[in-house]
Parts: sequence; C-alpha cells; structure tokens
Amino acid sequence: MNGDRLQVGLVSISDRATAGVYADQGIPALRAWLDTALATPWDAVERLIADEQATIEQTLIELADRAGCQLVLTTGGTGPAPRDVTPEATLAVAEKVLPGFGEEMRRISRHFVPTAILSRQTAVVRGHTLIINLPGQPRAIRETLEGVRDAEGRVTLPGIFAAVPYCLDLIGAPWVETRAAVVEAFRPKSARRPLAD
Repeated sequence: MNGDRLQVGLVSISDRATAGVYADQGIPALRAWLDTALATPWDAVERLIADEQATIEQTLIELADRAGCQLVLTTGGTGPAPRDVTPEATLAVAEKVLPGFGEEMRRISRHFVPTAILSRQTAVVRGHTLIINLPGQPRAIRETLEGVRDAEGRVTLPGIFAAVPYCLDLIGAPWVETRAAVVEAFRPKSARRPLAD
C-alpha cells in the first residue's frame, strides 16, 4: 500500500451475489467508473458481502481502520426491504454524518426514476475515511456519481463525486484529481493547487 496513492474500498452488499446466484455487478461498475473518473493513481480493496448488519459494520471498520482506505464506496442494501441494512451499519460506525450526500443522490436519481425517494443512502466520516452508500444498479451508480446531463452531454446537475476530492482533503487523504470530462471536482479557490506547467 502506497501512502501517496488513494486507497479505495469497494464493497458490494448482496445476499444473492454472495451466494453465487448471480455475478456481482457492483464492484465492476465502481471500478470501471473510478478508472474513467480519477486522474490520479488509486488502489482498490474489494469486498463482496451479505446483507448482514454486523458483517457490514465489521467490513467498514476493517477497511477504514486497518486496510487504510481513505474512501469507501458501498453499493446495495439501501432500500426499505427488511434485509436492506447498509445505512444502519454505516451510521453505526460513523464519527460524523454527512447527510448532504444522501439528499443529493436522491435528488439526482429523481431525474431518472420516481422510486429514488425510497433510497436511504448516506455518507459518513470515520477517522480519515469517507464512506458513501451508493445505489445497487450500475447505471444508478454512474448517474449519482456523475450527475445529470442534457442531450448534448453537458452536466445540468453535478454528481456527488464533484464534492468528494475536497472532502478527502479536509479529512487528510491524498490529493485527488478527476477527469473533468467525467466529473469536475470542485474546490474553493483557497484550497486549489497551482496547475502544473
């Protein structure tokens, strides 16, 4: 593990994928999107786990406290069904709650599906780690991270990842640059670095 590289935990939470009923789509979708969006080096630490609150809590703690992940992205388990306990597990390990992430994910998703209001995604900080609950479907993952685009491909509503690099700055993670064509990171002027020649 390189201290200068962003360590990203990718956690797919699914009873059926864990049992081998079908292939997991969450981790490949997260990895593919990050490969296109991040302009700085990063490493993935992947976990496929069942919808069990204790397991989710243990996994998040392990990724944040022992694996050294500064960013953890979960997918799945955020709906209202009895087995959907990802938000409960995430809040249980949190030191600070960042409700704006969940609010914005629901707002973005409402542009695509009316059932977005059923989602309970959230984001929290644990130590020097930002943990974000994302939707379970690959297309919804991309939409919430990237935002809403018009017919010409211009962003009309930025995705949540625009705020992630600055949040990582604030909690002491490595500096992260994004590819603006995918998602443009926003930092206040006082927090920007001079452009390299």
